[in-house]
Amino acid sequence: MSTIQTEKLFTLTLQVATPIPSLGATPFGERKIAEVTGGVFEGERLNGTVRGGGGDWILVRNDGVTQLDVRITLETDDGASIYMTYRGLRHGPADVMDKLNRGEPVEPDAYYFRIAPAFETGDARYAWLNKLVAVGRGHRLPTGPVYEVFSVL
Repeated sequence: MSTIQTEKLFTLTLQVATPIPSLGATPFGERKIAEVTGGVFEGERLNGTVRGGGGDWILVRNDGVTQLDVRITLETDDGASIYMTYRGLRHGPADVMDKLNRGEPVEPDAYYFRIAPAFETGDARYAWLNKLVAVGRGHRLPTGPVYEVFSVL
């Protein structure tokens, strides 16, 4: 059986506002919504900034797993607009997650934080993004998440 190979696309650093107050306990868990206010992405094939106005529809599930649903717009240094969406999961031991939620430093390997991004663009220079499967691993800083994003070869 062969292994899955990846190639690094970029590092994505997001700035996220404090989530709006919880919508309360829904049938699926506690729902929060956080605005993505900006950020940067840097890689060999594309670099740029993250436009403000994106968001993360966070669900802290009843089993303690944080489920992410993020929608952002990337703007490359050469003027292309790329819509990026991703779903992801973050979880770990209760004490580690408590520290993380308080904004305390936590070693990235102490918890699980993975995403599955998808891209959409009408810019011919970046049309290759429309045709790939991507994965990412992240860690959380007090200002927002940082991801290493990879294309699956």
